[in-house]
Amino acid sequence: MAGVDAAKIAELNDALRQTGEGGRVVTTSGVMALGPDVIIAVMAAVRTFSTFTEDNDPYGEHDFGAVEVAGEKLFWKIDYYDQTGEGLSPDPANPELTVRVLTIMLASEY
Repeated sequence: MAGVDAAKIAELNDALRQTGEGGRVVTTSGVMALGPDVIIAVMAAVRTFSTFTEDNDPYGEHDFGAVEVAGEKLFWKIDYYDQTGEGLSPDPANPELTVRVLTIMLASEY
């Protein structure tokens, strides 16, 4: 996408992932089935994830990662929707135009 401000998108994505603010955080039923103690550990692992590389973050947007908690491999991803939640955001770098959704799932649910 021409003109994408990857640094601003990464900043907004990191804020959502680290604080839960600036969007919505959802987990799948598979994650919920792990129980409260594991869910707390999963949330901490996602919040503190910092091993972004060219391999796992080719666009520099900090929008995907993988963690392992309690023997489970999990993925997290951030998607960008318009204010209605029905379409894609016209500008993911603009928080006024974007609803961010962080989804945490078991790798097997991807």
